[in-house]
Amino acid sequence: MTLLSIDELKTLTENTNQPCVSLYMPMQKAGPEIRQNPIRFKNLIRDAQARLEAMKMNQDEANELLQPAMELDTGEFWENQDQGLAIFIAPGVFRYYQLPTEFQELVVVSDRFHIKPLLPLINNDGKFYILALSQQDLKFFEGTRSGLNEVEIENLPKSLDEALLYDETAREGQFRIATSKGSTSNPFSRSQPGAFHGQGSPDRDQHQEAILQFFHIVDGELHEKLREETAPLILAGVDYLHPIYRQANSYTNLLEQGITRRPELFQIDELHADAWEIVEPLFHESEHQAMELYQQLLGEGSSTASSDLKEIVAAAYYQRVDSLFVPVGQQIWGKFDPETMNVDIHSEPEPDDQDLLDFAAIHTILNGGSVYAVEPEKMPSQLQVAAIFRY
Repeated sequence: MTLLSIDELKTLTENTNQPCVSLYMPMQKAGPEIRQNPIRFKNLIRDAQARLEAMKMNQDEANELLQPAMELDTGEFWENQDQGLAIFIAPGVFRYYQLPTEFQELVVVSDRFHIKPLLPLINNDGKFYILALSQQDLKFFEGTRSGLNEVEIENLPKSLDEALLYDETAREGQFRIATSKGSTSNPFSRSQPGAFHGQGSPDRDQHQEAILQFFHIVDGELHEKLREETAPLILAGVDYLHPIYRQANSYTNLLEQGITRRPELFQIDELHADAWEIVEPLFHESEHQAMELYQQLLGEGSSTASSDLKEIVAAAYYQRVDSLFVPVGQQIWGKFDPETMNVDIHSEPEPDDQDLLDFAAIHTILNGGSVYAVEPEKMPSQLQVAAIFRY
């Protein structure tokens, strides 16, 4: 299973292999209701088979396409679940995500994956990083609302001891060692990790200088990893290490607020929860700003604000949508013809139909716009769809 991120979402939206099967289901995590999970799953698979056959795919071909999903149906798989399960299948493509949100049961078979139910999990990208500071076991994580993954970075030293070894090879060009202002000596050569004595003592000062140089190396390697990134970075670890790292830091999006706890006490779920509490408000700022701008443009009678679904679908396809608001859990079925720019809306889904809200969201993302999937009651003026155009 892969961690859900905006990059993952783009991979799904960019897939052109057809047909595309998207399955969503809520999961029961405890109690006798968990026995319903495999039953619901089999029902969704049968529904997908029927829809594939309705699209003129024979039974054997449909079974072959769905086989990777059917292989998930094991006792071990059902014992380790989150609140929701999302599965995506196309020729040569199989991805699934166990996620902390309760999806509505949904099967969509179309020429694109149906990704709108995932959007609340990654609104405004939702990606962040955690650097768990330690003198003995430094770790780096990438996170989203759905969880954390530890990331291995080549040449990133995990401990002060490793940094000492790296320092010995620095003259061969493998690492850059920073030196404090007014100093030409390398503290690694005169101090070792370990205890130090007394506030302001030489041993303490030398050891803190060694930690600073260690963090300069860490920052240098992270600079290569984060060169094009804008996601927030959170420091985690005992509090006295935070200001030392900040002296070495060169990453623009390091947050002021950190997590102060001894690294050996970190449980990954607790670390994720602490970090999400810090970053979640940041990820809602652009949504609120876009909502205010939409209301302002609408009040001014500007042609760059619209709630006309047919106009928005065509604009999304032709790269005009800058910001799009769509309601969670609602679909509007139909077809869009890019040659005639005609949009047909159907009250019930027909073979080869798409959720037009999902279509607009996919093309807005592919064309560099922002999509905000919100609860229906939080939509601007409780509309079915709303958009800000680039022009």
